[in-house]
This record gives sequence, structure tokens and C-alpha cells, in this order.
Amino acid sequence: MPDPAPPEKDLETNLQTDLELETALDPRSETGFWLAVHQFNSQQFYACHDTLEALWMEALEPDKTFYQGILQVAVALYHLGNQNLRGAIILLGEGSNRLRRYEPDYGEIDVTALVTQSLKLLAWLQQISLQSPEPEQIRAIALEVLQSPGTGAPANPLLPVLTQVSGRSAD
Repeated sequence: MPDPAPPEKDLETNLQTDLELETALDPRSETGFWLAVHQFNSQQFYACHDTLEALWMEALEPDKTFYQGILQVAVALYHLGNQNLRGAIILLGEGSNRLRRYEPDYGEIDVTALVTQSLKLLAWLQQISLQSPEPEQIRAIALEVLQSPGTGAPANPLLPVLTQVSGRSAD
């Protein structure tokens, strides 16, 4: 499983060549996983999906299902950003269920925190969906949860974050 997060803050910027990127996405490389963690925590959910999918396709169990669970949560948040409430709800549930077997932590990620956050967001979105919200309401909900990173606003407590076991963001 992945070694502790590398010291670089922006792995994407530091991966200068195609060979470096190919190495990072090699399932035997630790860098690919931490790149996906950085992408997830930076709300680059589609990029996170691509990175984890490349790792997932080549991984063996138990890593394979772990990657798939995180990938599904990332895609759920991507769907939420595109106002696809139904897709977000389905994938939050599937991803959370896949990740439960890895609690309390796995690969230096606090899985319990990720599952708890994801389930809290899932319950909130399910309640909202019962009210049959209009598209503009769904857009407002997405904006509320997915605040632009770097705006200085505090992170929304409903937004799942990948956290290292030590308690700090794995980013």
C-alpha cells in the first residue's frame, strides 16, 4: 500500500514528463495514489477518477476495491458538481459501502472519516431529493457543498476529504 505522502505540495506540477506521469500511474508506484489524493482534496474529481481508474485497472486485491471505493466517491462529487443529484446519491452509497471493509484506516488514509463524511453527505442529499428539487435548487446545493478551493472560505463539513491517519489532510 502507498508510503506516506511525498513532500511535494503539487504533484501534477512536479510531474514534468510523460515518462514521469506514466510512472506515477503505474500501480506499483506510490506517486499515483498520492496524486489521486491531491486531486480529490483539490476538488479535481474528474482527474482523480482518471488517476484512480488507471491504478484500479492494474491493481490486485485488497488495493483494487479500496481504489474503486475512493473512485466512486470522487465520481459522486463530480456528479454533484454537474447537478446530477441521482448519480451523486448512487455513487456515494456504493463507494461508502465498498470502503467500510477498510475501516478504520488503510494505506495511511483515515477511512472511517471518509466513510462518515460520505454517509453524512449522502443522508443530506437523500433528504433533499425527497423534496424533488428544481434544477436551480440542485445547482445551489452543489455550490454550497463544493466551494471553490482556495477562496479562503472554510471547507464545508459535508464535503468528504481524504485525510491521513495522523489527522491532517493527505494533500
